[in-house]
Amino acid sequence: MSNQRTEIASLGEFGLIDHLTKNNEIKQSSTILSIGDDAAVIDHGGMQTVISTDLLVEGIHFDLSYTPLKHLGYKSVVVNISDIYAMNATPTQIVLSIAISNKFSVEALDEFYEGVYAACEKYNVDLVGGDTTTSQRGFVISVTAIGEVAQNKFVKRDGAKPNDLICVSGDLGAAFLGLTILERERKIFEQTGAQPDLENQTYIVGRMLKPEARKDVVDYFAEHNIMPTSMMDISDGLSSELLHICKQSNVGCVLHEEKIPFNEDMKDFAYKLELDPTACALSGGEDYELLFTISQADYEKINENNGLSVIGYITEASEGKNIITRGGNKHELVAQGWNHLK
Repeated sequence: MSNQRTEIASLGEFGLIDHLTKNNEIKQSSTILSIGDDAAVIDHGGMQTVISTDLLVEGIHFDLSYTPLKHLGYKSVVVNISDIYAMNATPTQIVLSIAISNKFSVEALDEFYEGVYAACEKYNVDLVGGDTTTSQRGFVISVTAIGEVAQNKFVKRDGAKPNDLICVSGDLGAAFLGLTILERERKIFEQTGAQPDLENQTYIVGRMLKPEARKDVVDYFAEHNIMPTSMMDISDGLSSELLHICKQSNVGCVLHEEKIPFNEDMKDFAYKLELDPTACALSGGEDYELLFTISQADYEKINENNGLSVIGYITEASEGKNIITRGGNKHELVAQGWNHLK
């Protein structure tokens, strides 16, 4: 990439939008009218429409000292469409709005949009609109994701029943460790100017900077005729999300620590940092895995997929919300998830 710097002001707002969206391709037949008019037009023909939105603010949700703009564009899309998959729906379109300060050049925004388009391509989603404006300070990103689902096939958080099995996709806690190492190296760099040493932790750093949404899991449900009773994505840590499901479903739970899935690299590195892998999974967040409950009748179907783990079961509300440790002790499950309003 050349070192050329084009000031955003030189293009003007409409010129900038034209520039950033000139290569925008439409992939969905439901997209009737895309960027370039007063509003987009979408026709889901008999399907139900699912909508979710997220705001990402520099200094709160991301730090540009260690987040490449391309990764940030990719992640901005992924974290939103993850919410659509968490409803058992298929994302089809996004709307993206940004507020930028004059420290950003057109080239920097091109890099950000390269990531946006890469995610749209991978997940077969259309970018159909948005807005750009000036920010006094940092970079603010707002993404709204739109998806479709067959009539009444969406899955909410309030359907978990006693004796349902609690399941998760993938492995947990790695993104938190990725953030831990990136934050550590940023502080060292600020104090000493030393180049970051990420200790070859490609997996955990990647889980933080470039998460993926679990389209494959929702596809697996459809192929095997599995209808989860409740579901959400893990953005704020396992304990916090599981307690949301319990609260909204008015049930209790038993979580088995030994069943929580970890990546081996993540586990080794957690011990190296003298952190407990379980604590990273329970309180870390940003894994964007799916947490869901199923009826016991679907156990065999879930068990066939080694990317899915059964980690506990739902109880009556009166039995409380508990975790059973590796040593066999029972503790109350508490939410110590990441709180960006602190």
